[in-house]
Amino acid sequence: MATKRLLQFSLSLLTRQAHARSQVGLWIDAGSRFENDSNNGVAHFLEHMIFKGTSKRSQTSLELEVENMGAHLNAYTSREQTVYYAKCFSKDLPQALDILSDIIQNSTLGEQEIERERGVILREMQEVETNLQEVIFDHLHSIAYQGTPLGRTILGPTENIKTINRNDLKEYISTHYKGPRIVLAAAGGVNHDNLVKLSEQYFGNITAGYDSEIPISAPCRFTGCDIRVRDDDMPLAHVALAVEGCGWSNADNIALMVANTLIGSWDRSHGGGANLAGRLASNSARGNLCHSFQAFNTCYTDTGMWGIYFVSEKLSIDDMIFNIQNEWMRLCNNVTDFEIQRAKNLLKTNLLLQLDGSTPICEDIGRQMLCYGRRIPLPELDARIDAVDAETIKSVCTKYLYDQCPAVAAVGPIEQLPDYNLDKKVKLTMIAFLGDFTLTPVSSSSYFDSVKPLRNDSLI
Repeated sequence: MATKRLLQFSLSLLTRQAHARSQVGLWIDAGSRFENDSNNGVAHFLEHMIFKGTSKRSQTSLELEVENMGAHLNAYTSREQTVYYAKCFSKDLPQALDILSDIIQNSTLGEQEIERERGVILREMQEVETNLQEVIFDHLHSIAYQGTPLGRTILGPTENIKTINRNDLKEYISTHYKGPRIVLAAAGGVNHDNLVKLSEQYFGNITAGYDSEIPISAPCRFTGCDIRVRDDDMPLAHVALAVEGCGWSNADNIALMVANTLIGSWDRSHGGGANLAGRLASNSARGNLCHSFQAFNTCYTDTGMWGIYFVSEKLSIDDMIFNIQNEWMRLCNNVTDFEIQRAKNLLKTNLLLQLDGSTPICEDIGRQMLCYGRRIPLPELDARIDAVDAETIKSVCTKYLYDQCPAVAAVGPIEQLPDYNLDKKVKLTMIAFLGDFTLTPVSSSSYFDSVKPLRNDSLI
């Protein structure tokens, strides 16, 4: 069971006691979504700079101190969050907290280190560009959320990386690293009361107020359209399709998680064939439709993307998309209680397996505190999943999938990818026949209608 405390300086503290080793981290409500066109990439740049020395510790002494503890210090940046965390022995927890508080409050951000780190980030960008899955999802965000903060990449454009300076970094810290936007999470061999005292000692100087207007993330609209990067020299096509999903705290999110689990994933290299439980996996194996696919449900504060990413031969793209549409329409119209029960069991199993160890537990605590304002107990989450039935899935999926405008991103030999503008002239309708259904194309002004307004029903 996790224990929560709101400290006097508005920083939230949550702990879960379990083992002799511990993980402690800072989850900050700040990521690339809180940037603009001119400073896009500053949150990620700051993540790199935060370990380059403080007013109390040089970079060398910081690295030696962490190594002598046998600890691990790391960080990552996403579109809505920045995380700094340390893994250490429980006896070294005070020292780990001292280091974490020092790096976010007293980093020197030296000019020489900034110039050196530009090259590191540019090389990282080159590595990212070789990972086609990351490239596809960056493209998908860029078109689905075009003209909004979520459409920007986390690393930022090359020109920004070359021009971000010390003032940009300090301004980002002073604007976003405030008590109410920070969660201190810990798991493992942690005593909650002791951690409260240590937190007040090391983080008591973090301010809670703002000198000027409080920064608020702008609403991000979802736009259905496509982006295609055709390269016939590539051996395989990489394609992602997504419709607008919902935010973390939306009441529909649990049903979409179950639907996402029902679609599932499959990889030819992992074995399994026509006898797989999932229909899309079985059809993919039997018909040689793709090399792999992965359903996804990406959530943000007020919006999300629900869809599928697949890798296939160029001549199989059209057949794969047809089968995906088939499965999506089944969710809206013809899914059975037996399938839903199987998906719910698998979802609960996956959620439990993801909490194996202090590291994923700490991650879960920090993320849920930022997203929900509390950590949802497992019995409550289990009950929410159990409440989903076939009718719930049909209703929710009809709302989010049927007659909605998808975003499509594709890279590789994609000549066979159906033309988006041609598809806009066709409307897919669902007709149920004796427990099965067919997809019948009929003339329509537009299959891709306007995106409906967001719902903000609380999951809490």
